Amino acid sequence: MVRDSAASPNGLFCVRTSTADLNQTIEFNPQKCVDIEVQPCCNPPTIHCAEGLAMSWNACGKIVVLACAAMLSFTAIAEENEPKGPSPQMLEKIRKKNDECFACHSEEGLKHPPQEGMDLKKLRGLLRDKAAFHASDHQRLACTKCHNEGYDDFPHEPDAKDSTSSCPDCHQKKADHAQAQFDKSVHAKNLSDKFTCTTCHNPHVMRRADKLGDPKKIVEQDNRVCLGCHDSDERFAQFAPEKKDRPLIDDIHKWLPNTRAHWKAVRCVECHTPVVAANEPISHEILDKKRAEKKCVACHSRDTQLKVRLYRHLASEEENKFGFANSVVLNENYVIGATRNPLVDKLMLGLAALTLLGVLGHAALRVVMHFLRRRNKND
Repeated sequence: MVRDSAASPNGLFCVRTSTADLNQTIEFNPQKCVDIEVQPCCNPPTIHCAEGLAMSWNACGKIVVLACAAMLSFTAIAEENEPKGPSPQMLEKIRKKNDECFACHSEEGLKHPPQEGMDLKKLRGLLRDKAAFHASDHQRLACTKCHNEGYDDFPHEPDAKDSTSSCPDCHQKKADHAQAQFDKSVHAKNLSDKFTCTTCHNPHVMRRADKLGDPKKIVEQDNRVCLGCHDSDERFAQFAPEKKDRPLIDDIHKWLPNTRAHWKAVRCVECHTPVVAANEPISHEILDKKRAEKKCVACHSRDTQLKVRLYRHLASEEENKFGFANSVVLNENYVIGATRNPLVDKLMLGLAALTLLGVLGHAALRVVMHFLRRRNKND
């Protein structure tokens, strides 16, 4: 059982445990404890640490589990003392380590190879934009976080790619949620064996919408994914069934006025995914042309779906700035029917009514004057 526990001067935690055959102190940092491999009782259990180390004690696995459970109560204390995310020193270390990768896998590396004997033709297909990576969601991660085994030496191991981490290795919960939606997607019908997360989500470039902030940047990034395949014969052929020609995207969307202008203002997924709650991620269920949204009022109305789609991350901003409905949308685009101002609407109706009354009054006056002139003429 756990007798007592306390924080030690070095920032770790001490847990004193006791059983009939064990009375010792176990010291470790619970913030770095990410997994416990519990062996059969009285075999050495192993605690795997985030830094890749492993600690073992010649103690019963049950004792260590109890110790870890006790340490969880101290998590809040540790969080107060430790900064969120990697420290500046660690980030600098990661940056320098990544620079070793970019020394080859960049345009500069292709122009000036750091080593002799490199296969430049193969390297050309493995280049990455350093600036884009530093602006991506994974900017604070080391390349070796995903590209791990087989990448330490040059040339890399021939099968190194087979051991590269996949997205679910870190994002398992999100991946399971997305997979259930993708299975109902038009892409899953014939292409499920060719599609992975990175088919659409480039981990070296992509940025979350709420982090990008600017709707125009969000549209540019996300539509680049869709149009990259559906507006390119070469890319489309990599995934399409054999002998299937790429449908001309402008012809498919000929029902939509100013098609290309729409693609600069809103994302394809605004119409090609089901509506979800504002606090849920955009669905990965891509709808085909038969099920896609074709009602203009879905966006062009006071209850515009754009509030829970493209502009969802701005929902906390003022909704009726200067009296305009959906002022969050108006900050970026004028959407007919959605960005309305009730006062302006009333003024315009009043002006239209006055115009109509003016026309009718003018017509009535002309009739009266005509009648008076005829009467005077007869007199």
